[in-house]
Amino acid sequence: MQVLSISSLKGGVGKTSVTTGLASAALAAGVRTLVVDLDPHADATTALGVQPGDQLDIGRMLKSPRKAKLAENVVRSSWADRAPTNGSGPAVLDVTVGSAYTGIYDRPDLGRRDLRRLSAVLAGAGGYQLVLVDCPPSLNGLTRMAWAASDKVALVAEPGLFSVAGTERTMRAIQLFKQEFAPNLSPAGIVANRVRSGSSEHTYRLAEMESMFGGLLLSPRIPEQANWQQIQGAAHPVHHWPGDSAKSAAGLFDDLLSNLMAAGSGLRSRAR
Repeated sequence: MQVLSISSLKGGVGKTSVTTGLASAALAAGVRTLVVDLDPHADATTALGVQPGDQLDIGRMLKSPRKAKLAENVVRSSWADRAPTNGSGPAVLDVTVGSAYTGIYDRPDLGRRDLRRLSAVLAGAGGYQLVLVDCPPSLNGLTRMAWAASDKVALVAEPGLFSVAGTERTMRAIQLFKQEFAPNLSPAGIVANRVRSGSSEHTYRLAEMESMFGGLLLSPRIPEQANWQQIQGAAHPVHHWPGDSAKSAAGLFDDLLSNLMAAGSGLRSRAR
């Protein structure tokens, strides 16, 4: 099982969109996947078509992590109902429901014991091949809790000045966190998202990112897509949305998932 945090220290770069795009690709590939919605806004829960029932949300599981029974509290994404059954059995895409309750842990002063709360919850995550953790856009307790439970961190950035600067700060933060709390943690790579091919500013910033981050800048880049909000608003996987643009986006997320999982296996992903 690979645990991959999707992070950014700057909001508005499409971090949750990348998380759900990767979840769609994992579902299409038959990868048994759990999405942990750690952002108090719980947008991933909404986008994945989850209808919460009596299950505990992730915030309440974090409150008593050693007593939390993860298998009893995950919710099946409605996306899985649209996926074909393959030779290994029915498709698996489960979600730990997000909620504002997680905000009580989004503080800068969490100690080592608190940072292990998500790790303790995920100890009950048997049967999954991939865990995607959608982090809030900050470096407070929740993101650090996610990093402590993760093998790798994927950073999401737009090719803009403030986002590139935020990515550089996040890279430094990962190195400091690795030294102090998580010696096995490393960046899986940087996802350039919402790229506009006709923008000279984006072209310049992508070249800057290649110079700054080298092979950590992952391929492929994810272009800005006009109908992405419509896809998310319908709580639909991009792989099942009609039209050529959605088909193209689905292919890009297939490639991105493959590169991220290869990075998680210790293989070096190459930038395009």
